[in-house]
Amino acid sequence: MSSPLLVRSLKQDDWDQVIDTYADAVKTLATPLYRPEQIEAWAAYPSSHAAVREALGRGVGLVGTTAGRPSAVEAFALLDPLDRLALLYCRGRSSRMGLATRLVQGLEAHARQLGQTSLRTEASQLSRPLLERLGWKVEQEERILFAGELFLRWRMRTTLI
Repeated sequence: MSSPLLVRSLKQDDWDQVIDTYADAVKTLATPLYRPEQIEAWAAYPSSHAAVREALGRGVGLVGTTAGRPSAVEAFALLDPLDRLALLYCRGRSSRMGLATRLVQGLEAHARQLGQTSLRTEASQLSRPLLERLGWKVEQEERILFAGELFLRWRMRTTLI
């Protein structure tokens, strides 16, 4: 992808692409970290459960696009509620380009402007390394049942100064 990366506010018109981006991220990036059954259940979740669309409607989000295709969602991140990074996904073709970093930093800045002093999240094996590079700290490891499959994740937190 050679076009410059852009970050803008999430709009309701983006929701279908956000759902596609979520599934694409899981299918293209999670393969070395998760079993096929986990990937299948996780990737199918946003299409089969209203919870993701409900979160999109409640939360504050950013999407990443390119200058060449500003309406095409390549990545997204969401605060829901304002002290929690609830969703962070990037299409495989756009990973490792700094887009997820820009989205997290953008939401951190937004939360800071709204008076939040910290953010929390439940990080997957995909997002934990990125968040640690950005200064987030692991508070607790946990195993959860999600979409019928058992997953390992980490409760993480960052201080907004």
